[in-house]
Amino acid sequence: MRMISVSATTVELAVAEGLQQLNVGRDRAEVVVKSAPSKGFLGIGARPAVVEISIIEDPIADAEFFLREMFVAMGLVIKVNKQIKNRDVTFELSGDRVALLIGKHGKTIDAIQVLVNNLGNKHAKRLFRFTVDAQGYRERHRQKLMSQAKKLAEKAVLLGREVKLEPMIASDRKIIHSILQNRVDVTTESRGEEPNRTIFIIPKAFKSRSCVVKKRVP
Repeated sequence: MRMISVSATTVELAVAEGLQQLNVGRDRAEVVVKSAPSKGFLGIGARPAVVEISIIEDPIADAEFFLREMFVAMGLVIKVNKQIKNRDVTFELSGDRVALLIGKHGKTIDAIQVLVNNLGNKHAKRLFRFTVDAQGYRERHRQKLMSQAKKLAEKAVLLGREVKLEPMIASDRKIIHSILQNRVDVTTESRGEEPNRTIFIIPKAFKSRSCVVKKRVP
């Protein structure tokens, strides 16, 4: 939690100064008066007002603010609509030049989504899952991942060995795991560190043989 201590001749001035330093409105701040001002006697023993101001964290507002400020900096007129379901938040982007934000193979919109998740959750006590979408890209991409996952699962079973996918972002890995989790012939594992973390599709027969071999090693 971001908190500062501010002193001024009055409580009101101290609060105003604190809000300016934190760059937030009064509705996003929690104020605690630590010491009331005193004029003392003939100026002797005078003391200022001291307040502690904490920002009331709002990950959704922070994420949306980041998006809007980024588009202003880029000179783009982009409309941002949000949908909230529990801790899943989707920002749907629309505008004349919104295709620029998708980028080749979705790399631009994926990068924006990573930034939104990092910045939106920077001070969150409980993490939110932010999705950034435009022109139905996420659903088209999901369908493509579904097709890819099924084909590579069949390949793994046919070859009798694990198949490695290209590195992908966490949301894409979740889709792959979800698609294949109910299959009886393969299992999936994520290996490596971000941003090179990737999925391996492993035939269950191959995994069983590997376990037997390992058990035989003295």
